[in-house]
Amino acid sequence: MTPTIDAHVRLDTHPTHPSAVQAVLTGTQARVAFMALEAAGWSAAATGVLVLARIDHEEPYWAADAAQHLTAEGITVEITPRLQEAIDEEWTWANYPMPWLTRSEIREVSNQAQKIHDDIRNGHLLIHAHAHDGHTTVAVGTYLHRGGKSVYLHGEDHLRQVADTFDSPAEALVAFEKVHAAEMRPGPAPLTDTERAAIAARSVFDVTTAKSEPSRPEPEAVPVYLADAGDHDALLDSFLDAHGEFEKWRTWSDETTHAIHESQTLRIERVHETPARETAWTVAAYETPVSDRMWHLTATGATPAPVLQNLFIHLADGDGWDTVISASVDEKTVTAATQPLSDAGWKHTVNGRWIRWTSPGGDAGVQFDAFAAQHASQNLATWTIWAGPDSNRPTWAITASPHTPSTLLADLSETLAHETGTRQTQPGHEHMTCLATSVSAAPAAKARRPASRSR
Repeated sequence: MTPTIDAHVRLDTHPTHPSAVQAVLTGTQARVAFMALEAAGWSAAATGVLVLARIDHEEPYWAADAAQHLTAEGITVEITPRLQEAIDEEWTWANYPMPWLTRSEIREVSNQAQKIHDDIRNGHLLIHAHAHDGHTTVAVGTYLHRGGKSVYLHGEDHLRQVADTFDSPAEALVAFEKVHAAEMRPGPAPLTDTERAAIAARSVFDVTTAKSEPSRPEPEAVPVYLADAGDHDALLDSFLDAHGEFEKWRTWSDETTHAIHESQTLRIERVHETPARETAWTVAAYETPVSDRMWHLTATGATPAPVLQNLFIHLADGDGWDTVISASVDEKTVTAATQPLSDAGWKHTVNGRWIRWTSPGGDAGVQFDAFAAQHASQNLATWTIWAGPDSNRPTWAITASPHTPSTLLADLSETLAHETGTRQTQPGHEHMTCLATSVSAAPAAKARRPASRSR
């Protein structure tokens, strides 16, 4: 319909919160749009700015719903491409405790939990006491409206539900204490991580007065093992966009994402917000969907993006993760995995159980543990790839178990020996995120975008 109200609403993703949405309002009648969004659960964050931050991570869906209602009222609405992508994305909760529900029914359960959360946050539902029943948080409270009913609440965040109702606070507290006397604590339970994140997303900020960032120095070209870590989450999203044979799943806390091959025999785990030197990635390959691991590989949070990208390209190339678990790790296997390093002049040393290849500058290396290889059934870390001051204090590291395919290791060796990346630093800051320019020369991956995928 033709807009009849002088108000423009620009909907976009939140600058820091992964699922929240912000609305920037302009026009002489922007107040009309402001009141409509506020009534729908949006919070004022600054002059002409509202934020939708929920505990069920359904903000894109409800932003689209708000856009439809605003448009129907004659208000101009603009949705940015990145928010539209989030709106169109199909995702599911991994291990959802009510698997019989449809996606729309799951959303309704979450929305009811959101309403309970909002009632508590806005002071409409007074929580008298809480407890932990061994599995989740339970609580008892009384509505200060809706006839003053008292309720027994079960669950946290998007799974919180009204499990029982009572006619009076006294009746509710007596029943609650009878079951949870030992664990009962006064007042509401401590905020969950999800609730704290939503509060942070609604914190006051003013997009209209944001200063432009100071100019950054040009990135320098460096060996790929010294390149910046880059944006690992964006790297995973790009990989999933290009490879429809992988499905994306996320865990309850949103701290971990899984990319699982359609054969169920290759699984990639990404742990978000991980310290640079701790494990952020785990790749595991299986002979069948229900068998033990054939091999696994881990990478820390500071692993350069070009190294990870070439690893993903190898994994996406047919059965690039296949191996023969009955074969022993012999000299021929080790030579095949490290030949690119030898050809590039990396220093080769043997020290007891350790065989090492070190870069000419001594700031990167590959280490093979012959003892771990002889005990392959224990799946010990047989290979270690590292960069940094030394192998005991690496800036980043990749470890791999005995039966990791030699072709995959050879690809990683080739990347370390010959590719370059970029690094950009600023005083007082860690390396800025920047992908290696040489990655564009890597073999093209097979692209097949799915009609829909999970995350």
